[in-house]
Amino acid sequence: MTRPTAAPSLLGVFAHPDDESLLAGGVLAQHAAAGARTAVVTATWTADSHRAPELAEALEVLGAGAPRLLGYADARNPASAPGGAARLVDAPLDEAVGRLVGHIREVRPDVVVGHDALGQLTGHPDHRRAHQLTLLAVEAAGLPHLYPGAGEPWQPAALYAATHSPSGVGRLGPLLQGVGKTVLAAPDAYVTTTVDVSPRAAVKWAAILTHRSEVARSRSLPGLLARLPEVERDEIICTESFARLSLSPGPGDPHRLIA
Repeated sequence: MTRPTAAPSLLGVFAHPDDESLLAGGVLAQHAAAGARTAVVTATWTADSHRAPELAEALEVLGAGAPRLLGYADARNPASAPGGAARLVDAPLDEAVGRLVGHIREVRPDVVVGHDALGQLTGHPDHRRAHQLTLLAVEAAGLPHLYPGAGEPWQPAALYAATHSPSGVGRLGPLLQGVGKTVLAAPDAYVTTTVDVSPRAAVKWAAILTHRSEVARSRSLPGLLARLPEVERDEIICTESFARLSLSPGPGDPHRLIA
């Protein structure tokens, strides 16, 4: 996720406000502190919802600029779109991909970070949908004949999915299971990159705390973390795991398909 001489520009694409802080807050803060362009696109909760100001505060803490909202509703919360916007899971695929392509072409990131195919540990449908949109949009952003009105083509160099493996879940698994939530972990071999973000743990935690409406909820992850002893909380938030997903065609064989 980092280079020896300079941090690459980074765009996070996440389903909900707080996903950016929980899943990649340390990496976002690291890249921003290194002087890299850093931004976040959030798929659900609209600008007129109560969580939009919390998101803006979190991104300011992380150094990730102003909110970039796709403008859809959370699958499980009608209050996420007071104006009645469509749920992300119901939105026309081509429309949603086009909106995200516009942000990718505007930010022009070297690296994009999003959700994994499982939808993180709890398998939230918005997380899975955001993963699908990100896969499609990252490829489409580099193709000039797709979404020509969404800006000049731009192809990110790398795509990572924030994820958790069975060996890396640690205290987080029992914490979620203790409130009746499912824990879906990817195979250990799926994880390609594990980042120690302990130097930015205080910044990451401050960003999580800006999502006050979630901290106040007893079953939300921010709320669960806020009720842990600091040592146990840091054990959970100081490591971020990712799977690097293939973007560019490999050399392969020019005359036949090979595995």
